[in-house]
Amino acid sequence: MTRVPVNPKLLQWACERSGIAQEYLVAKFKKLPEWESGARQPTLKQVEAFAHAVHVPVGYLFLTKPPEEPVPIPDFRTFAGQAVTRPSPNLLDTVYTCQERQSWYRDFVRVGGAPELAFVGSATVETPPETVAVEMRETLGFDLAARRNCPTWTDALRLFIQQADKAGVLVMVSGVVMSNNRRRLDPEEFRGFALSDSLAPLIFVNGADTKAAQMFTLAHELAHLWLGASALSNIGTAPQPGFRREEVWCNAVAAELLVPLAALHVDELRNDDLPRLARTFKVSTLVILRRLLDAGRIDRPSFDVAWAEEVKRLRHLARGGSGGDFYRTTLSRVSRRFARAVVASTLEGQTLYRDAYRMLGVSKTETFNNLRREVGMIG
Repeated sequence: MTRVPVNPKLLQWACERSGIAQEYLVAKFKKLPEWESGARQPTLKQVEAFAHAVHVPVGYLFLTKPPEEPVPIPDFRTFAGQAVTRPSPNLLDTVYTCQERQSWYRDFVRVGGAPELAFVGSATVETPPETVAVEMRETLGFDLAARRNCPTWTDALRLFIQQADKAGVLVMVSGVVMSNNRRRLDPEEFRGFALSDSLAPLIFVNGADTKAAQMFTLAHELAHLWLGASALSNIGTAPQPGFRREEVWCNAVAAELLVPLAALHVDELRNDDLPRLARTFKVSTLVILRRLLDAGRIDRPSFDVAWAEEVKRLRHLARGGSGGDFYRTTLSRVSRRFARAVVASTLEGQTLYRDAYRMLGVSKTETFNNLRREVGMIG
């Protein structure tokens, strides 16, 4: 039996990087402690299985030292006022996957002669957030009345995504890596990111977050596209120090887009106003609290108390996963616009079926054909 020399420090690094409990890995790989101590070397098959389990490229385990793995886009995440230094494998793989999809779609629309989207990069952080919010509503056809009439947050989010899709934005919403339900994304690590491009702007929203939170993330990442800047974000709705100026600006734009101060009619705050206004605007109660502070309807000490209480309450609520219809979930994960383009290119013979399956996260011809019908390409 041929064994291979693997640097024990690389094995230790891979375990730590994965975030998987050591007990689980030892139960799966009985000799792992011996491999890590250098007392025993694994076989090549064992190395490959281990690499697959911890979601690391197998070649990394044969390096002399752990590689640097910065997020390949500007990282605006902070925790307790400090920059977040280590991205998880799930986050990295999600960004890489979206970059691949964006690159493919950019080539697809360029060949088709699609014009550049004027709104990408049309603003700066010096532009008043109120001005940008108005431009967003006009570009997206963002109708407050239509959103107010949506029966649920899910319906409102779906409408918002459709509006962004129609404007030319690839919006991908998923709570897992690709279609692997065992690799769940953590909203505490990141809420979403934007990949700016004048032909193929892309937004990814962490679908493991609540529907109301996803609404705000989508609005926040759209603001990044208006800046023409790619970015990875974990900022919530609270006005707080420690974040980059761009993040604070994008939050202000998102808040004004979703809850315009001119439409926030509250003279005297009552106990039922938070849930009532949240239902009206289809946002979280935290967004409403922030807007009440912005409007001067609540002072900062009262805001801080109410915010802490509301955060505590919301932590007891279940977060929204994808769920529901399989094909609707699949289209949500890759975006309807992207799926339609991949299907069209494949049927025209420009894209191999195996590549289409991989990019769409499917494995069967029957599933592909059903998706084809879902995006309206029959015949």
